[in-house]
Amino acid sequence: MSELNFHHLRYFHLVARLGNLTRAAEQLNVSQSAVSTQIRLLEERLGQPLFERRGRTLVLTEAGRIALDHAETIFATGEELLNTLGERPSSRRQVLRVGSLATLSRNFQIGFLRPLLGRDDVEIVVRSGALGDLLKNLEAQRLDVVLSNIAPPRDAATPWISHTIAEQPVSLIGTPERTASGATFQELLVGEPLILPTVETSIRSGVDALFDRLHIRPRIAAEIDDMAMIRLLARDGVGLAVVPPIVVKDELASGELVEVDHFPRLTEIFYAVTLARRFPNTLLRELIAGVADRPG
Repeated sequence: MSELNFHHLRYFHLVARLGNLTRAAEQLNVSQSAVSTQIRLLEERLGQPLFERRGRTLVLTEAGRIALDHAETIFATGEELLNTLGERPSSRRQVLRVGSLATLSRNFQIGFLRPLLGRDDVEIVVRSGALGDLLKNLEAQRLDVVLSNIAPPRDAATPWISHTIAEQPVSLIGTPERTASGATFQELLVGEPLILPTVETSIRSGVDALFDRLHIRPRIAAEIDDMAMIRLLARDGVGLAVVPPIVVKDELASGELVEVDHFPRLTEIFYAVTLARRFPNTLLRELIAGVADRPG
């Protein structure tokens, strides 16, 4: 088997970074056809198309994205050799690109990523946003995984894979002052102001169904789509929060907040959303495979 031609790889690396053959040719001081030839030879050697054309822009295929990651590792290794022999510090790191729903619990995100946090050989990039934008970035291979408490619909056009990585109970939680009256769970639901997730959430639909069964008209202090904001309002005593305990685990541990009770048959499910890929990120595989062995 013939060896990989690093001259081809260098041309590919520059085109991948610029997304344009003409600009790459100008920087290399060669003709555009010469660059195209080098890319074609590399694709033939690897047996995979590395680019697809969208208008005037070249976009990496999945194989192209993998090739780029390896090319950058190869060139970084060469630089590391120079740094090592020149007695200059350097390091190489694997990268995991994570998209996270902007309203998702920070405690949950940290818990999922904890096995990789602090590792010298790993860099974690986390980008928050709306689910639609995150899924577009996942499809474009700018993200390796999207963390969400909403499972996106799956069909032939959008074949998302939603890995269930946690299921948390939903509880009624508040300050000791608001929960010290000795009132029952149902009495607190009737008598105390409530901090609720917004109507778009799965938690809210379950809570509203319970209110309907019990003929309760809740006193709503606030409707919030951000778990971090719910946490702050609960700590400030604005009302009793309807929230998974993981969101306020530090406050529960310190006694700043108290858990009254779980809502019956109501949970929040957390997902790691991916796409089927021929070359999945090994760090992501490691995280998902280890979920079953971690405490909930």
